[in-house]
Amino acid sequence: MSGPNGQPLPLDAQLCFSLYSTTIAINRLYKPMLDSLGVTYPQYLVLSTLWEGDGQTIGAIAERLALEPSTITPLVKRLEVAGFVDRKRNAADERKVEVFLTAKGKGLRREVGCLTDALLEHSKLTIPEMIAFNEQVQRFRTALTAPGPA
Repeated sequence: MSGPNGQPLPLDAQLCFSLYSTTIAINRLYKPMLDSLGVTYPQYLVLSTLWEGDGQTIGAIAERLALEPSTITPLVKRLEVAGFVDRKRNAADERKVEVFLTAKGKGLRREVGCLTDALLEHSKLTIPEMIAFNEQVQRFRTALTAPGPA
């Protein structure tokens, strides 16, 4: 989509820039809280995936986060060194590495509520507004990632 006279739209009129800059703003908001918990945002996402279902393979975590397994492996290794997870080879297929939360990793889940609280407070959105906005963003993502016509 172009502006008048076929010129590119200004940045603030481009949805991709709005989403990108919003993601940066959220990461800046979360960073001090995540630092105090001893994890980075990408590590937090891995932990969140495991809180949804413990004992997942590197490949399953990568798929859930729409990332490559080669991106997940170093994150998991650092989480293991920090004591949040354990990695184990699958007994039936040693090529697969399964990741399990430790007691420390499970305990961290109780402490991350501050992220949602901070996002709600800073955004000035109500909980129903935040839920509706998130659902709209998810529908948009789904539309963009759906296979196109063949």
